[in-house]
Amino acid sequence: MKKDNLKRSLKYKIKRLINFFLKGLLVCLPVTLTYYVVSQIVISIDAFIPINVPGIGFIIVLAGVTFIGWFGSSIISKPLFNLLDDFLSSLPFIKIIYTSVKDLMEAFVGEKKKFSKPVIVELSEGVYKPGFITQDDLFEIHLPGLVCVYFPHSYAFSGNLFFVEKNKIKPYEGNSTDFMKFIVSGGVTEIGN
Repeated sequence: MKKDNLKRSLKYKIKRLINFFLKGLLVCLPVTLTYYVVSQIVISIDAFIPINVPGIGFIIVLAGVTFIGWFGSSIISKPLFNLLDDFLSSLPFIKIIYTSVKDLMEAFVGEKKKFSKPVIVELSEGVYKPGFITQDDLFEIHLPGLVCVYFPHSYAFSGNLFFVEKNKIKPYEGNSTDFMKFIVSGGVTEIGN
């Protein structure tokens, strides 16, 4: 009996380690790949251009990405970017990484900013946690009266999602960007500065 419990415990711990590894990959892989690709492009451009100005490749890449952003938001190219988006969103494994990174980026800098409803949630009497409402109602998943609240971690690019009763939430009347900076800095940054 003790041996079976030990095996189950070991399997559970290994499963958790694999789960943490996969979550770490989900965070690290897009950042690492983006850094690698951009750095290789910058190095290639610096080597190709006969002008001996350090960082000229970086400036060209910055201008190129800005141009692609402008081009991507124009009426002519929108269908092409939508087609690429649909293609990347349909590939197994790539879909998970691509859509997660895309949704996170859109939440912060997209036209549909998701972290625009800062709140303070009462966890227990006298203990409160700052967060952001990401879904106003969970009726569709049979949890009426609950909302999705995302709690960013301090000093990290991560957070937790909780389903919270509406009566435990107090809206924060202020700038959501300042509120996010306050949370991410661990309360060191003053709100409003």
